[in-house]
Amino acid sequence: MSLDPQNLGDLIAIRDAGTLSAAAKARGVAVSTVSRRIETLEAALDLQLVDRRTDGVRLTSAGLTIAEAASPIAEQMRRVERVAESLRQGGKTVPVRISATEFVISDVLAPALDRLWTMGADFPVHLQSQADVVSLAGRDADLAIRMVRLGGASLYARRLADIQLGLFASADYLAGREPAAIDLKVERLLIYDDSYGRLPELDWVTRHGLAEAVAMRTGSTRGLMAAALAGAGIALLPVPFALRAGTLTEIPPPSALPSRQPWLIIHRDLRGLPAIRLAQKWVVQAFASLP
Repeated sequence: MSLDPQNLGDLIAIRDAGTLSAAAKARGVAVSTVSRRIETLEAALDLQLVDRRTDGVRLTSAGLTIAEAASPIAEQMRRVERVAESLRQGGKTVPVRISATEFVISDVLAPALDRLWTMGADFPVHLQSQADVVSLAGRDADLAIRMVRLGGASLYARRLADIQLGLFASADYLAGREPAAIDLKVERLLIYDDSYGRLPELDWVTRHGLAEAVAMRTGSTRGLMAAALAGAGIALLPVPFALRAGTLTEIPPPSALPSRQPWLIIHRDLRGLPAIRLAQKWVVQAFASLP
């Protein structure tokens, strides 16, 4: 019996993604290709691995067992892929690709880059500014930083240091008014949209009856910062970076604002690679050192 590692990888992708279409996207192939490979694998093993239903597909108990047994093979194949990529580049070190929002890259990771070199990194880093969820299984990135925890049996998630949020306005906007006397319901609020999912601070705004006061929503922290500095309103901002601007005044909220809870997501198959371990350690330290 001869087994194709690609077919085993497709089985693992179905387990992790939950649907044929999502698995195909993660693998970078057509749905028909994944379906054909699974049928080939089932024939080779003489087992039904996938339960095909009208509402989608599920792995059978045999499929789950085979997928678990195949995981070390998938990890080894990833190692081979990275070595091959290095050889294609003339022996150069393969870069570590980190996906994060523009704000995390520019205000958390980039300022801490010198620390990565101090830690002994001998590989280049690609900091990819992406708001959308990337496919770690499809090698869109090696690590991803998101403000919501991503699920999946193949993904390892580590919670990073929380980022405190606050309300900030410029002196021009306040026009001499005392921050403690501000009634947020009659002000212009500048807040995040739901680009990254239903974040806790959005529920906080609704809970305090402030939805009608919202004058701008955006997924860009830099956009909120620029608008606040220009005197456009009271912006919801990460405290360390608002204070770094030096010219914004913090407005006391009616109750404590929830903090941002960033997560570092890594494909389990990559966790053992030395470069990935070092990059993970660096990201954790970069968030932990935020004021």
